[in-house]
Order: sequence, then structure tokens, then C-alpha cells
Amino acid sequence: MAPLAEIVGLTKTYAGGSVRALDSLTVSVEPGLIGLVGANGAGKSTLFRILLGLSQPDAGSVRVAGIDVGDDPIGVRSRLGFMPEHDCLPTDQSAADVVSMLGELAGLPPHDARQRASDILDLVGLDEARFRPIEGFSTGMRQRTKLAQALVADPHLVLLDEPTAGLDPAGRHEMLELVRRLGRFGISVLMATHLLDDVQSTCDQVVMIDGGRLVGAGRTDDLLESSGVLRVDVGGRGRRLVEVLGHTLGIDAAVLADGSVELPVADDSTLDAVVAAVADAGLPLHALSSRRATLDGLFLGEGPR
Repeated sequence: MAPLAEIVGLTKTYAGGSVRALDSLTVSVEPGLIGLVGANGAGKSTLFRILLGLSQPDAGSVRVAGIDVGDDPIGVRSRLGFMPEHDCLPTDQSAADVVSMLGELAGLPPHDARQRASDILDLVGLDEARFRPIEGFSTGMRQRTKLAQALVADPHLVLLDEPTAGLDPAGRHEMLELVRRLGRFGISVLMATHLLDDVQSTCDQVVMIDGGRLVGAGRTDDLLESSGVLRVDVGGRGRRLVEVLGHTLGIDAAVLADGSVELPVADDSTLDAVVAAVADAGLPLHALSSRRATLDGLFLGEGPR
């Protein structure tokens, strides 16, 4: 599958180079639901501005849908939808007016923009409220309106900047379900958030950045499955097991932890090999358990939880 976005060596500094927002960031993502994870100040908003062609990097390149952003920023923007984090809607207008107007600005004929706005507002659950002034909307309804305007021109990729910001638990659940629904419709999404649980429950790919640097990237399931820990209790003979694993299996990452042995495990074949090594060494197997990683643990470098 061809990459949806390719970022190579992307660097962006501010304040005369003293503040490095992005630091040689290189990552490639495929079409789908992608979570862009990082704390406030990690570089997520800077990356969005560069993707949209609104800011120029100091070094590196970005391609979206095969188009170099530096060479053709307008061409890239025509293929992107953007849902900003901040409250930016004209509150004296209706959702239908705002979304259809932005559809026309994106190049749709007026009649098509109006029909497309109606369809998209129905998709996001605002069909009955679409002619009401936005000033009377709840936070959740305003977020849905911002999502609708990002979708109205049928973009290749939708950029969502903190889409659950300010929402209560019910509203957050509904917004994430909308994002999952976009994925089922074949719409690609890059969702910037600092809430790793949202990404783990919603996105099939994840890009983790911190201080402008890449922490990790890949398929969400692959990252979690390849980051487990096996805990083996051999009745106080953990040191012997560490030696056995090193000599027979070449596993040098096994460590003692509270009398047991912990080691990273990528798949069931590792587990089977450890069990066989315990038996061959004549060690008692009192208990065997495994833990899988969370995105929180991977991002913080703490391993599985």
C-alpha cells in the first residue's frame, strides 16, 4: 500500500533556532486511522501547520498523497480537511450555512455544496439542528460542526486537532465513534491528541512524538503485541533461569524482579521456548504470566503494564 504521508528529516525551529519544535522527524503512514500522540508542546500543531503548507520547515520534506507540500502547498490543501482545536465558528450563522460556505470555498458548486453539507451534517448527528444558529450549540455540537466542515470537500486525509477537547465522557465517546465510523467509510484520519487511551481504542496506526522527535510509530496492534513481558516464577531459582535463558536461547534481556524472572516477549514462540528451557534445566515452574503493553507505557518508556 502506497504511503498516505511521507515525512523525511523534518526540522522546525523558533526563536532564532533556540526552540526546536520538530527535530529530524522521519515517519511514513498508510491510509487509515492514525493517532498522532504527544504532550502539549511535543510538535503536533507545528506538524499540522507544515502539512497544510502554512509553515515552512527549516529542513526536510513532506509528501501527502504523493504531492510535495513544499512544491505545491495549494494542491496538498485541496486534498486535506482540517478540524482545528480552538473555537473558530461564526456563531451567528447556522451549521448548514457554515459547512456549505466552506464547501464552496473548497471548489464545490453552490448546489453541490449545500447538498454535501446536508449529507455530512446528517453523518455527524446534526441533521435536525443544522439550521439553528451555532451560538446555541453545546460544545459537543460545535465539535461536530467543525468535523463536518473538515469533511465537506471529500478530502484524502482529515487532520483532527484534539477532537475530544472540552467534551464530557459521553461526548468524547460519541466523537471517537464518529472517527471510527469515518474509518469504516474509507476516510483516512490523522488525529492529534495527548490522550493515549483515545488512540488505543480508535486508531489502527500510531505516531508518538516527544520534543519534536519520534518515539515510536507503526500499526497499533503490532506495537502492543511486540511489547509484552513474560514473568516466570521458578521458586527462588531465578538467577539460574537467567543464566539458562542467556546460554540456551541467547536472551540477554531477562532480569530478576521480586524473586521472579521478567523478559520481553514478542509472540507465543518465545513463551514456548522459555517453558521448554525451564523443563530442560530441571527447574520448577511455579507460575507463568504475561502482560501486554499500553500506549502509555510505550510512550513513557516504561514497558508493558
